[in-house]
Amino acid sequence: MGEAAVAELDLERYRRELTGFCYRMLGSGFEAEDAVQEAMIRAWRAADEFEGRASVRSWLYRIATNVCIDMGREVQRRARPMDLGPASPPDESLLGPLLPEERWVTPVADVLLDPAELVVARDSVRLAFVAALQHLPPRQRVALILCDVLRWPAAEAAGLLEATVASVNSALQRARATLAALPADSHPGPLDDETGDLLERYVDAFERYDMAALRVLLHDDAVQTMPPFAMWLRGPEAITTFMVQPGPSACRGSRLFATSANGCPAFAQYKPDPDGGHAPWAIQVLEVVDERIAWMSFFLSPLDPHRLFQSFGFAPHIDADL
Repeated sequence: MGEAAVAELDLERYRRELTGFCYRMLGSGFEAEDAVQEAMIRAWRAADEFEGRASVRSWLYRIATNVCIDMGREVQRRARPMDLGPASPPDESLLGPLLPEERWVTPVADVLLDPAELVVARDSVRLAFVAALQHLPPRQRVALILCDVLRWPAAEAAGLLEATVASVNSALQRARATLAALPADSHPGPLDDETGDLLERYVDAFERYDMAALRVLLHDDAVQTMPPFAMWLRGPEAITTFMVQPGPSACRGSRLFATSANGCPAFAQYKPDPDGGHAPWAIQVLEVVDERIAWMSFFLSPLDPHRLFQSFGFAPHIDADL
């Protein structure tokens, strides 16, 4: 197959949906991008072997599945802070050590995902669901994503996995049972759609560092996480008490810039830089339920500040006059 024929396969048109698939498989926005790129390279190199017996889409998904399974063998299961222990008192001294990036489920920018898929399957890229998927063995994870999320027929999933329909249905049954048995935090309620006014109030409260104004925007059982720290907080009082302690209070004077991640509103937070301007500090992913903020997942810059912000299209630094 020559270059022209390879180009006709139009592999790039599948990049966004493959990113969503790989993200659910791996639990990392960074790794999902890497996995898709590797799948595209493998597909390009193997294009001469593509005989058209399956669709280009199915062929690419098979390659991406193999890439994800290979990558998944190299790291332990990714998790959220609440998967590792109970909520903490709002005491800065309890932050604990910085844990490596590969321990955490990390966000993915919505701009990297298929917009049509986000409309019909937004819950399937939420952090809680992606973390829950990491409890499944790889082939069960593939079967559940293909059949329950992407709505592939079991026969098509069986073809990709080179398995029988009966074995795919068995894998689905086991996967669903595993997810159903996970703690309640793994099954959060439906999200609100219209959040404009609430988010404007959130930005105003956070940039002014007005804890009283922020407190009233939070659910009574709101959760804040801060990877790469295992510490997490529950409740408006704990969250706002923690934020004004000496270390966290360095966020006073931050700037927030709107984006979206995991099907949710998100913000790039730049905090004041002692050398001038503002430096990247966190990608904040918010989940809004019943017109209040229920989850605040702050992915802090020690995870990988430049790549994290770059993946969302943000600069590595902003000047003082912006």
